[in-house]
Amino acid sequence: MKVRDLMELLETLCPLSYACDWDHSGLQVGRRDAEVRRVMIALDLTDAVIDAAQNGGCDFILTHHPLLFSPLRQVTDGSVLERYILRLVESGIACAAMHTNFDAAPGCMADLAAARLGLMETVPVEPVGDGGIGKVGNLPEPVSLKEFCIQVKKAFSLPFLMLYDQGDENRKISRVGILPGSGKGEIGLARDLGAQAYVTGDMGHHPALDAMAEGLAVLDAGHYGLEWIFIEFMEQFLREHLPEEIEIRTMPFRLPGRVL
Repeated sequence: MKVRDLMELLETLCPLSYACDWDHSGLQVGRRDAEVRRVMIALDLTDAVIDAAQNGGCDFILTHHPLLFSPLRQVTDGSVLERYILRLVESGIACAAMHTNFDAAPGCMADLAAARLGLMETVPVEPVGDGGIGKVGNLPEPVSLKEFCIQVKKAFSLPFLMLYDQGDENRKISRVGILPGSGKGEIGLARDLGAQAYVTGDMGHHPALDAMAEGLAVLDAGHYGLEWIFIEFMEQFLREHLPEEIEIRTMPFRLPGRVL
């Protein structure tokens, strides 16, 4: 299989038309006519991911977050980003990203995250075509806010999360929102859709304070903590749609930070 063929397959799952205007999903590094024999799936492109790909003989890396966002004036060894590009090119490894197109496409990030919480009658936090980024929906039955926090940790295999709330943790909630990744900019949208609690990552101090003042509980489960499900889902998708001779490898679950 050629790189271009793999990119066409990925396009059938979440077309680039779902990506935000500012995003840079798609093929980032590599030749379209290069052969693909082994694929590595990761959330981010790091030295550890490149090491694992090289050691495993992979010739294609699929990530959720794009390697390239801003224009480059040069490609040397002068920065981390440039070093990554050099390593990929020198190793003959192609790299592609499925970012906001995966976030918004039906059946992908938003729906996967909502399903882990068992949400019903969901609506997109931010509609995109016939999909959308994030979901707000109803829990199968009302639970206490404290119990909901435990459910989120269990659903995403998290050792911890941050709860921003100034109410009673034992109060019952029934309608919640979830937006994997960085969702502080969409807090108002989730609240307007009736969410009593909102699960996301990368919460800032002031957005959290504002949400608390308006009576919305915010659970910061971390950027990686919610989006690692991309790896699990894409592994299954590629195993089902690629020829058996193409090997699929994944980076293990590992939070980038820890609480001391």
